[in-house]
Amino acid sequence: MAKVKIKVVKMLSSREVFDGNPPAEFNCSPKCDEYEIEEGREFIVDDSYECPSGFCPWAYADIQRDIVTLLHGGNFPWMKKEGELLSCCTDGIRPVIFFLERIED
Repeated sequence: MAKVKIKVVKMLSSREVFDGNPPAEFNCSPKCDEYEIEEGREFIVDDSYECPSGFCPWAYADIQRDIVTLLHGGNFPWMKKEGELLSCCTDGIRPVIFFLERIED
């Protein structure tokens, strides 16, 4: 069965998202600093569908449907290359963008 590689592409800060003027106050760091997420880091998901060690479980819950689609051979028509997708977590204060790529065994 195929695997999916998750690559952390971009970690946006709240300053970037709101151009320095957020609509509300919040109690968290301006850039996601949870778990072992950092730009360039890669994680592999196999047919167990388990959240990779060190990966944010909240982010995994957000992108899991995309991972499952790729694991089962699905594609996304708006992507030029089959087996790839850009996806992101739904953290509205400091989102993280991921590149998902199906890896055939």
